[in-house]
Amino acid sequence: MNSDKMAHDYKKLGFMCGLEIHQRLATKEKLFCSCSASLSEDRKTLSIMRRQRAVAGELGQIDRSTAFESRKGRHFTYNLFKSSSCLVDSDEEPPHALNQEALEAAIIISESLNARIPDEIEVMRKGVVDGSDPGAFQRTMLIGFNGYIELSGKKVPVPSIFLEEESSGIVSSNPDSVEYNLDRFAIPLIEIDTDPVIESPSHAKEVAMRIGLLLRLTGMAQRGIGSIRQDVNVSIKSGARVEIKGFQDLDIMDTIIENEVTRQVSLVKARDTLRSRGAKAGKATDVTHLFKSTTAKILSAQLADGGVVIGIRLHGFKGVVGMEIAPGMRLGTEISDYAKMAGVRGIIHSDEDMNTYGITEKELLQLSKALELGDEDAFVLVAEKSDKAERAAQLAIERADKAVEGVPSETRAVDQKRLCTRFMRPVPGGSRMYPETDVLPVLAGHLVKKAQSKKVDIDAARKALHEQIGNTQLAEQMLWSRELPLYRAVISETKASPAVAASVLLEKFRELSRAGVRIERIPPDTIIEIFSLYSKGRITKAGIGEILSEEPKDGAAVEIIIEEKKLQRISGKKLQELISSFDKTDKPSLMREIMLKHKYNVEGDELSRLIK
Repeated sequence: MNSDKMAHDYKKLGFMCGLEIHQRLATKEKLFCSCSASLSEDRKTLSIMRRQRAVAGELGQIDRSTAFESRKGRHFTYNLFKSSSCLVDSDEEPPHALNQEALEAAIIISESLNARIPDEIEVMRKGVVDGSDPGAFQRTMLIGFNGYIELSGKKVPVPSIFLEEESSGIVSSNPDSVEYNLDRFAIPLIEIDTDPVIESPSHAKEVAMRIGLLLRLTGMAQRGIGSIRQDVNVSIKSGARVEIKGFQDLDIMDTIIENEVTRQVSLVKARDTLRSRGAKAGKATDVTHLFKSTTAKILSAQLADGGVVIGIRLHGFKGVVGMEIAPGMRLGTEISDYAKMAGVRGIIHSDEDMNTYGITEKELLQLSKALELGDEDAFVLVAEKSDKAERAAQLAIERADKAVEGVPSETRAVDQKRLCTRFMRPVPGGSRMYPETDVLPVLAGHLVKKAQSKKVDIDAARKALHEQIGNTQLAEQMLWSRELPLYRAVISETKASPAVAASVLLEKFRELSRAGVRIERIPPDTIIEIFSLYSKGRITKAGIGEILSEEPKDGAAVEIIIEEKKLQRISGKKLQELISSFDKTDKPSLMREIMLKHKYNVEGDELSRLIK
């Protein structure tokens, strides 16, 4: 769906949008230690548990986003692995020297984005207390600034490019705790930020694709699901900056941005209605006694478990809490998302049908009296253990107050099912940055000259790829494919035909994936080995697909598959003998019969040539 054909006039709305592209780099080691920069398939060797709290940045203030995360009071478990995590990752040992391979890659990318490189690179710490970084901070450094990319004849400024540590990989989460794997933590990651000059949702998608293409063309980007993520900053004139985290599927980027604009427009309308009524949120009131004998299951279950029921009067909110602000979302959803940060399952609000909960008219009358509800008032109910219910109520009040102000500045997550965004935490500010005292500054001048000769030119790369593959459609698909780095490795390390390599990596990969084969589990080195066997005449093109379907993990597994499935290529003299063994003089029939019996062992073009 092209969202720009929908209702919004982006220029009139004062639409502003910028991107943050995060791409893991394909280095051998992590950023500040010698651990492998590949995700581990080993069993964990150790687990540690921690809690984290927010600290002041170099400006002497605690950042609002880290303060919010601290309020959740969760504990975090970290799993370590033998080859891909160590004491540096778990913040039990000082960082080692900066990974020079990662630094060089980051400088080449910065040069390709026409950016300036600082003479001296300073490592900083960025406060992060959601548990994704074991030390409660992420190491980051500015590598490039004042760059740009060109798209349709226009420049999109790239003000900053950072080299930093990847976060830990989340395993599981609940309101009280989160479990992470440290194999992903501290893999070198490059962050590329654009200015907020993007004109529309479809323009955002184009820019993201262009930068993603440039990263792949450098040959320094990791491949696979999750190796690249896009964050989008969106605002409108009467709204506020919202950071949308974690785009991985660019196909839905424009739709989600469109729906975020719809949400902000709707929140502005809700704000105007609330202000006209003098709306405000009241205090949290314990109304447990009103529901001692309730038949409402959601309330009675909590009361039976020692919980309480807290009510909140929302003066002037009637009809607004239930107002749809985006597809499948209401203001009540927003209030509920805030409350859930305290560990409750959700809230009940008065714009819902109380019959679905089993709350009686008598209970509603008693509640109305207890909360002193007026004709334009709404209410919210929270049922949980006392401490959680109280925290949830305060968070609900906080979000209701923000509705009177308008659009809150937030970090929000992509909701893939509803194609919208959901609240995560407040937008971070500059107060979470402070210097890293364990890493010396780095002089990068010697790497800049080296990087200039390796800059990426997208137009030149496109032309070369078209000439190499010789098929316009395949070449263009490969240019935009995440398999481009693998294709380049296959062509440089084997004598395989570029057209065959492109066909397998694009068409056969897609066919096998649809059949349930987990292509991403096959190591790149193994795939390159398969193409090497093909180029040496050991197997046929059809045989490549058969081997891949077994998801081999290494060269030894490939050899076993070839032996067990009898995939050895029949060629030359042996193929002539095979042809002679068939008692047929009709050439088309002979061709069909041999290919039917030996389709994985014989190349059709060679067979056709010999028969003729």
